[in-house]
Amino acid sequence: MLNIGDKAPEFELPDDEGRTIRLSDLLREGPVVLYFYPADFTPVCTRQACMFRDFSADLVARGIRVLGISPQPAGLHARFRQRHGLPFPLLTDPGKRTVRAYEARGLLGLITRRISYLIGTDGTIWDAVKADFRLGEHEAFVRRVLERVK
Repeated sequence: MLNIGDKAPEFELPDDEGRTIRLSDLLREGPVVLYFYPADFTPVCTRQACMFRDFSADLVARGIRVLGISPQPAGLHARFRQRHGLPFPLLTDPGKRTVRAYEARGLLGLITRRISYLIGTDGTIWDAVKADFRLGEHEAFVRRVLERVK
């Protein structure tokens, strides 16, 4: 996991609608919550995505964009987003280049770790959490983000 104060690696990835998303473009509009997760439609990943969905209005009201990243294909991401009413893009990273850059690779590089980052407009990591199975830590992270960015 990257540390608070580290420079967030630039990325350019397709989202679930086929658009190319660049971190530097998003940071011009405000801070970004970037979360990594293993797979669409799995129980813990679904709960995590829905937790971000439930906080989405508060985050957007503070000018914070949310993005999820996993290695699954865009079509699967699109179905996952639609089924759960996710109001934020899911980016696909099939080669796991961004997963590696953000130190979110798990056991033998086969799975993606559950890590959330707050990236500030200056391009540095402002906050982060790594908790593969304890979603309460990710919820506490979101609450810290909401306190920090008012």
